[in-house]
Amino acid sequence: MKKLLLTLALLGGVALAQTTPAAPPVVPTAPASTSPATQTPATPTPVPQTPVSTGDPAAVVGKVGSETYTLADFDRAFRLAAARVVNAQGIPFEESYLAEFAEARPSYLKQYLRDRAITQIAMGRNKVDTAAVEQQFNDARANFETDEAFAQALAATGYSTPEELRAELTRQSVVNAYLQGIQDRFTFGDAVVAGYYNLNRDKFAREAEACVKHILVPTQAEAQALVKNLQGGADFAKVAAEKSKDPGSAAQGGDLGCFEPGQMVETFDQASFKGPVGQLQTVQSQFGFHILMVTKRTPAGAVPLAEAAPVIRQQLSQEAAQKYLDAQVARLNTESFPEVVTVTPAPASK
Repeated sequence: MKKLLLTLALLGGVALAQTTPAAPPVVPTAPASTSPATQTPATPTPVPQTPVSTGDPAAVVGKVGSETYTLADFDRAFRLAAARVVNAQGIPFEESYLAEFAEARPSYLKQYLRDRAITQIAMGRNKVDTAAVEQQFNDARANFETDEAFAQALAATGYSTPEELRAELTRQSVVNAYLQGIQDRFTFGDAVVAGYYNLNRDKFAREAEACVKHILVPTQAEAQALVKNLQGGADFAKVAAEKSKDPGSAAQGGDLGCFEPGQMVETFDQASFKGPVGQLQTVQSQFGFHILMVTKRTPAGAVPLAEAAPVIRQQLSQEAAQKYLDAQVARLNTESFPEVVTVTPAPASK
């Protein structure tokens, strides 16, 4: 199951098929047969074996237009893609993790060649902003005191060398500019947006929501004392940062953001959805005493058109841009050789 989830994440999480710009690479800032026995078993049909890669770095894995891509090119991109999935789980990348993704290599090749097709198109239409790329690279390097620390951080995100990072920043810079340019071409008027909204009202239904900030303290006496201070004009965010025992929200001035009914403990939930808005409340839970204030409450129902319109415009422009992009990619002749990237997974440990 773990391997399946990782494979799905790899194939679904790194696609450049989206027409919204991808984020630039981030360098962290810290280091059986069912036949009855009485029947004569049928002779099984031989299953053809999938060819396995020879591992030659110069072997061609695919061709897109006039460009040829080798196993070495693919392996660099595959390592970065796997690293992003691992990093998203809060884990530094290590080469050993690549074994978890081995079965996905042939499928990922399709995505890789599509990415390179988009890169070719983008490079033909947009110039590289060398200064911007260099600034991104320097900003990443500035987070580290030594080259060794920078190299360790690069390795933890899948990069073998600083030049690999610079090359990927360059590629993404051009691709992102191209994709954004496509999407900006497609605009939709108020009548089209309203029509989409009326035909898809069910998509814009939402649950009730409360936006709340709180201060958590261990005793009722301390809560009462802080309430007096707040009523006397003390700054809620400052008090939360200094006194709250909830580390997750204290650094945010006590802000918990917005949430739906049933996501908080019962007493807190009741105060959030039935208590007054804009007034201090004190409730007790198994965590202690909460001084809370509901800053905003939204009833359940349909999102108003005025609020939904920007989302609709974004979606429509993305869909139109995606169709345009697909047509551009289809014009490039693509050949794929999945046997070159296929490897034999290591046997499972017992």
